[in-house]
Amino acid sequence: MDTSVPAGLDAAELADLCLRLGDDALVYSHRLAEWCSNAPDLEEDIALANIALDLLGQARLLLARAAAASPGLVPVLPEGSPVPVEDRLAFFRDDHDFRNVRFVEPENGDFAVTITRLLLFATHRLAVLERLRAHPDAVLAAIAAKGVKEVAYHRDYGGRWFVTLAQGTDESRRRLLAALETVFPLYDELLATGVADVRDEVEVVVDQVLAVAGVERPDVKPIGGARHTEALSRMLAEMQVVARAHPLGVW
Repeated sequence: MDTSVPAGLDAAELADLCLRLGDDALVYSHRLAEWCSNAPDLEEDIALANIALDLLGQARLLLARAAAASPGLVPVLPEGSPVPVEDRLAFFRDDHDFRNVRFVEPENGDFAVTITRLLLFATHRLAVLERLRAHPDAVLAAIAAKGVKEVAYHRDYGGRWFVTLAQGTDESRRRLLAALETVFPLYDELLATGVADVRDEVEVVVDQVLAVAGVERPDVKPIGGARHTEALSRMLAEMQVVARAHPLGVW
């Protein structure tokens, strides 16, 4: 496949789009991976780990595409460093250089919070990737087509567990309602990212799941502002420490 930027496309805009999608996937995959060995049972442990791996794979492809479209984005390392461009973007940028939405940054909370965030994130991302399958950049279109199959499962998994928690015990429903109050303040930012105008179709799906679950949208005020949260800084400090300590390392 030809990886040059197609004529008529702005390389900087293509790189920015890929970087935003890639950073969303990278940060959220790390959060979901934190459930490994901590999930309610082995089946969910494996399921969440697999979802995290799917998103990490998407992140690698998207960051590599961003680097190819705009090489100036890639952090410069000592001469001779074997670190590939996608790893340089993941491990050698500071938090203020990341372009992900804040929705993916907060720490996981309990299982109900994780499921609620996963449902909303995957519903939005699936709609975006479905649009991007027709993108004029063939590389991005191929990444999106592959991602659609993966994220469709992520959305369905989140939806099934959301309904299960809502219709389970009094305790599981209480936790789910509390999770809605926790997650929804940043939900509007996710819908307004500008990656693709998919708000209406996302809201239709979310409303359907809420109706099946028998819960209403929480009456919460969206959180404004554009700065990253301290949670991202803490996460990156841990995630990047080994790579930064050994920029010439071969793994």
